Amino acid sequence: MKKIMVSAYLQALKENSLLISHNLTDNTLGSEIVCLTYDTRELKDNAMFICKGAHFKEAYLDYALQNGALCYISEKEYGKPNGILVSNIRKAMPVLAQLFFDNAPEKITSIGITGTKGKSTVTYYIRAILDCYMKAVKQPRIAVISSIDTYDGINDFESHITTPEAVEFYRHFDNAYNTGIKYLVSEISSQALKYDRVSGVNFDIAMFTNIGTDHISPVEHTDFEDYFSSKLKIFDSCKNAVINSDSDFADRILETAKGKCNIVTYGTKETDTIYCKSITKTDNGFAFEVKTPTFEDELRITMPGIFNVSNALAAIAACHILGVPEEYIAEGLIKAKVSGRMQVYTSKDKNIAIIVDYAHNKMSFNALYNTVGIEYPEYSVISVFGCPGCKAHLRRKDLAEEADEHSDYIVITEEDSGEEPFEQIASEIASNITKCPYSKIEDRGQAIRDAVFGFKSEKKVILFTGKGEETRLKRGLVYEDCPTDAQLSIDILKEYDELTIFSK
Repeated sequence: MKKIMVSAYLQALKENSLLISHNLTDNTLGSEIVCLTYDTRELKDNAMFICKGAHFKEAYLDYALQNGALCYISEKEYGKPNGILVSNIRKAMPVLAQLFFDNAPEKITSIGITGTKGKSTVTYYIRAILDCYMKAVKQPRIAVISSIDTYDGINDFESHITTPEAVEFYRHFDNAYNTGIKYLVSEISSQALKYDRVSGVNFDIAMFTNIGTDHISPVEHTDFEDYFSSKLKIFDSCKNAVINSDSDFADRILETAKGKCNIVTYGTKETDTIYCKSITKTDNGFAFEVKTPTFEDELRITMPGIFNVSNALAAIAACHILGVPEEYIAEGLIKAKVSGRMQVYTSKDKNIAIIVDYAHNKMSFNALYNTVGIEYPEYSVISVFGCPGCKAHLRRKDLAEEADEHSDYIVITEEDSGEEPFEQIASEIASNITKCPYSKIEDRGQAIRDAVFGFKSEKKVILFTGKGEETRLKRGLVYEDCPTDAQLSIDILKEYDELTIFSK
């Protein structure tokens, strides 16, 4: 990493019209920054400490200055030495990160994926394909930043947000580059685009899967237009755009990208660059005929859910741009698995199926119910879900209405309530259920138990949504350890199987 002095950061902020003032000494101006962070746990000598966050306290700054921070940057005047005052800390962070990490995103191939639904699945389809390709050419597996997990060649951990802050985002690129990784694929949230977390990154491929209503709340997006326009910002800095022509508002999405970059479309129209001609249900997934500029063939996916064909097309479109040979596309699509996505667990007597999925908004719920209608036509449908606290308030209406329309029974349960009481969230969800019987059970383990044993039906499919393979629940300001939805499903079905055998 290049040696970069404090004076260089000051100049970068000035060039981006962010610098208001500073009280740095000449000695500080000529010192090298070796740590850039807003997390007091990461502090080391010669650190630049960033004062940010709704819960930031001046005590954090005092601690930082006593434990290695050479200087600090903030929007608020704290009256302490070696401070840099800026007009917008969010816009400042990517400027600082770009300099500190020597513009690492320019050194490897980057793929950014936004959309209301499908981001995670497309990410993992691309990951599976490129990993097959990289293995064949004896290169490291690719890096990924997703709402499920993050891997950058050095770090490998379960994620709790879709797109991290700019400092982490750039750090992941830097780690990937330094470990020889050639590609990084990332989910890009509307919040990341609205609040400049990915500013300065010129994506090799920017993908837009679809758009629906989500993340409307006082702390996220004021209305649908704010949400949509934030997502469209992904085309402000990219070399290639991949767009789903079957999406709602596809014309506006295409018009936004037009003239900014090369455009590749995918979907069910003959005019699409990546065109799906037909889909056939198979014993373990779907087969679909696809036509691309370089090949025409039948490909297969093994992940359940007919909607995943569209996600596969998106991955094919990205790999077409990257010049990935067809054989690795075909291999990757078959091998692809997404932890916590459409995981099906079945009782031994086949009377109960539990589908564990991350579905958490209106579009993903609608797609899930459509798939269940096709694949489980004779089963009663039970929905087990919740909504997060203090954000995405519209989900409480949207998910309730979808579940009310398609379910025979509903169990409202906890899903990252955070600083908002569960009962308040659950009551708001329940107020939008008008015809389907329901219960409110905070503990997710007890909720799935109620779905299995509480609702009587000869055959039932239970949709257990929201958390998938996540191992922690957000309560208050902390994440507490919890069993995964997958493990809870396995345990409850084992209990059901033992009781069923005993009763016979």
